[in-house]
This record gives sequence, C-alpha cells and structure tokens, in this order.
Amino acid sequence: MLIHSADIERLLEEDIGAGDVTVLIVPQQTRATAEVITREAAVLCGQSWFDAVFDHLDPSVRIQWAVAEGAEAAAGGLLCRLEGPARSLLTGERTALNLLQTLSATATIARRYAQAVAGLAVQILDTRKTIPGLRKAQKYAVRCGGCHNHRMGLYDGILIKENHILAAGSIARAVTQARDLGADIPVEVEVETLDQLAQAIEAGAERVLLDNFELESMRQAVALNAGRAKLEVSGNVDLASIRAIAETGVDFISVGGLTKNVKAIDLSMRITLLR
Repeated sequence: MLIHSADIERLLEEDIGAGDVTVLIVPQQTRATAEVITREAAVLCGQSWFDAVFDHLDPSVRIQWAVAEGAEAAAGGLLCRLEGPARSLLTGERTALNLLQTLSATATIARRYAQAVAGLAVQILDTRKTIPGLRKAQKYAVRCGGCHNHRMGLYDGILIKENHILAAGSIARAVTQARDLGADIPVEVEVETLDQLAQAIEAGAERVLLDNFELESMRQAVALNAGRAKLEVSGNVDLASIRAIAETGVDFISVGGLTKNVKAIDLSMRITLLR
C-alpha cells in the first residue's frame, strides 16, 4: 500500500523527538546486523511500514524478508534480517516493531475470522473502531488477513443510525434526505427490529444493518428481505458465534474486534555488532 512519508515522520517524531540520546554511546561508524523473530504464531503484515521506517531514517539500511507479506509464521520463526549502521538500527527498532506487531496482530485475528466462515457466501467487515492514526494501515491489515473493509470513514459511505432517524423524523425521510445529497455513495440504514427493516427496504436503502439481532430474527430478516437489499449484521459477534450468524444467509458481518481488541504479536529484534 502507498505510505506517505509524512505519516512515517510523525510516528518517528513521537519516539525520537529532539533526538535519540542513548544511541550516542554507540560509535557512529559501528555497523550491525539484526534479526526480527516472532515468539508466537502470526500472519505477517506491515513489511512496507517496517521498511519505510528505516528508509526514512537511513536509506543505507538493508532488509531481507524471510516470510512473505500475508503468510503465516510459526512461533520462534525468523521474519527478516537487517544490516546497516548500528545507530540507525537501534533508533528505528521500536517504531518499526510497533507497526509490525500491531498490523500482524490485526491480520492474524482477521485470518481467524475468515477461516471461521470459509465456504460460506458472506464477507467479514471491519469498522471505524481503529487505533487513532493507524486506520488505513489497520484496514490494509484486515484485507491482508482475508477479511474486507467497511467504509473508510464518514466521507465514503452513508450509515443512517438511530439518532439520524430521530433528527430526520423517520427512516423514509432520512433515506430521502441522504439521496437528495446527490453523492454517489451507498446508503445504509441501521435497524433494531423487523418493522424497521421493512421500512428501510421500502425506502430504498441499498444496505441494512441488523443491530444486535438474535439468530432467529436474522433468519426472519433474510426471508423478509428476499434479496432486495444487502443485509449486514453487527453487535456481539465473536469467533464462537460468527459461523452460525453467517449460516443465516446475511451478506455481511461487521466485527469491531478485528481492529480495536488486537493484542500485539510478541516480536523481538536481536542486534549483533559487526567487528
């Protein structure tokens, strides 16, 4: 994916600030090699971000990846080797690993969800519940893991929720007003009952989000919809429940946990000074 240098500069500035004072104890001419190891099984994601950190700090740093982006790495496995000035490796280590461990964690949980619904005609979607400043990166990681993206933000999709409906006066009015905007983006309505679903379909919503529906209500919603709109399920979805939800026949299942509940993959970078 395209990574803007300003994003990498911002991330490095957060850690380095006015300068890495500890690294000054290392002679400037000292060179080193390093290996990045994963201590747990993971789907590797974030190579471009990792590379960009060191490229921004010092283009002379060389990185050789042992595992392909999106591939599964075993616990204890070597992910990549680096060679370059020791100061550059030490200064970039934490920022680069932070990105790699977070994006790999996102891709790893996404892979588990994708595998849980394998063979079914449903797409698992992420949400806007992302780590601040890392939305594009995390949404890339979701795709890397085998799931799909919902809207990127508030600008590329209309999602009419309860408060929007209250402000507009009704589901029909809310959908009509959304259409009147003239924007060439999809209109989705969040509903909490089958009656609201019927209203959303009648109003012409292209997609309807079934919020916290029980399994039987999901099945009834699929029957009532009869293919007229795309149906999405959200709320209280986890790995234990997602297969049964997918089997109801809905088109999409959105899972905030893909990005907001991630536990960073345990990585380490072992540096060896060259004599």
